[in-house]
Amino acid sequence: MTTKPLGVAVLGLGNVGSEVVRILTENAADFEARVGAPLEIRGIAVRRVDGDRGVDSSLLTDDPASLVERDDVDLVVEVLGGIDVPRKLIFSALEKGKSVVTANKALLAEYAGELNDAAEKSRADLYFEAAVAGAIPVVRPLMQSLAGDRVNKVAGIVNGTTNFILSAMDETGADYAETLAEAGRLGYAEADPTADVEGYDAASKAAILASIAFHTRVTAGDVYREGISKITAEDLQTARSLDCTIKLLAICERITTPKGKERISARVYPALVPRNHPLATVNGAFNAVVVEAEAAGRLMFYGQGAGGSPTASAVLGDLVMAARNKFYGGRGPLESKYAKLKVAPMGDIPTRYYVSMEVADKPGVLATVAAEFSKRDVSISTVRQEGAGDGARLVVVTHVAADSALSETVSALDKLDVVTSVASVLRLEGTTE
Repeated sequence: MTTKPLGVAVLGLGNVGSEVVRILTENAADFEARVGAPLEIRGIAVRRVDGDRGVDSSLLTDDPASLVERDDVDLVVEVLGGIDVPRKLIFSALEKGKSVVTANKALLAEYAGELNDAAEKSRADLYFEAAVAGAIPVVRPLMQSLAGDRVNKVAGIVNGTTNFILSAMDETGADYAETLAEAGRLGYAEADPTADVEGYDAASKAAILASIAFHTRVTAGDVYREGISKITAEDLQTARSLDCTIKLLAICERITTPKGKERISARVYPALVPRNHPLATVNGAFNAVVVEAEAAGRLMFYGQGAGGSPTASAVLGDLVMAARNKFYGGRGPLESKYAKLKVAPMGDIPTRYYVSMEVADKPGVLATVAAEFSKRDVSISTVRQEGAGDGARLVVVTHVAADSALSETVSALDKLDVVTSVASVLRLEGTTE
């Protein structure tokens, strides 16, 4: 007896969509064996139906809404990108009971709650492993493998473009603009790299990770964000002298306020990381995520964080899970949002700072600068002066203090007559001092 096929609609035929279609077509027999039923592509939505797309042209359509509504479509794969159009398409699919696999982190960071509600109401599945860190399995372990544990922290490098840039600056001594241009030439940076270099992409992923890890709905707007465009070659040089490197980190963690209230923090910023920390060794366009759980301890996930084939791998893994559920009548894991923890403002987060400033080279400067830290109960860990005369540079590394106190200190330093300019301010992560 022939098993009835499950129909798949693919929305988007870019780098990821093309790989999804290719792998699904070339390995049809394997997918049938894994699912229990054949997976048949019913249609592929594209913006324009013209030219040679390397696929059966009869499958192409520029009407994704009609494709999603077809009765012979059971599963929808969304790899279009953007927010407004995919949101409507995914919502429509879920309302009709069709399971959805998406790689759209920007959409999920804003509307995951709405989409999960729709999936729960219609008893459809919503899978999104590919939305965070490409081929690296992070979402499913957090949702399933660690469902019986208490996750306290998730931190990592989740943007390959910025990691490539910072790694290259560290290795070559080149400045930011030069390295960004090289990243563009090599295909690691988009023509408009803003989403990557200003931290928006990482913030979307941080929102998704925090939501899952802490059973609380977190959106991109809840995530504190800074990018890497102000990082200089001098910052990397100073980091090396401190036996550190600089990485753009996404950090999600539980914190306890001075009043004993449990809160969560979700933040993205470039930070100094000691070279003996696992994340310091992650270079190039690779990603890595470290999860700290009470029973499981520290777990690290590492690999290709972007690209057509790696992301397609995660999409297809989700597709197999969703298709099995369709075939056997099961359900994927539901959204867990019971905790409803509040997101703490950045000022409440305990951090360490690295502050680099151009100063006047004369007696009393250090005492004047140190006084500003002392006024706000910020303890100084180390101080060093580099250069002399008009090029004198003072570098201060603090102990842990509230971010608000450190921010106020930096503002005060910038107003001192003996400080020509506060050249750079970075946080330190991965240390316990």
